[in-house]
Amino acid sequence: MKILLDTNILIDYISKREPYTEHAKAVLMLCMEKKIEGCIAAHSVMNTFYILRKEMSVSERRNYLINVCSFLTVIGIDKNKIIASLNNNDFSDFEDCLQSECAKAFSSDYIVTRNIKDFTDSLVPAILPDEFLKLISL
Repeated sequence: MKILLDTNILIDYISKREPYTEHAKAVLMLCMEKKIEGCIAAHSVMNTFYILRKEMSVSERRNYLINVCSFLTVIGIDKNKIIASLNNNDFSDFEDCLQSECAKAFSSDYIVTRNIKDFTDSLVPAILPDEFLKLISL
């Protein structure tokens, strides 16, 4: 199984944001243990680094993101994904559309996110972390 982790899952894990951290950690552990293949969009790394600037030092953020990038595939943003996202009027949020394009490029089975409503028009279905964990344990 292959998944794309949305930025909010990275932030939940790195910042230990309650009550979401345990599910985020469990999903990331599945990727780390190579039980599933996980990826993140390249812009998620940059967004996470920026968003956590008030909570963590530069070196802490770098260390966390280096660790995450060591076991997740990072899907690049290229001209084709940008144009496809700009031309997609089904998404109201450009960043979410880019996530969807990256999920497609990785042949993801799911986008794991806490904001499933943002991906109703995605070709790759979105799933909440706790629901994904239940699905995997079946």
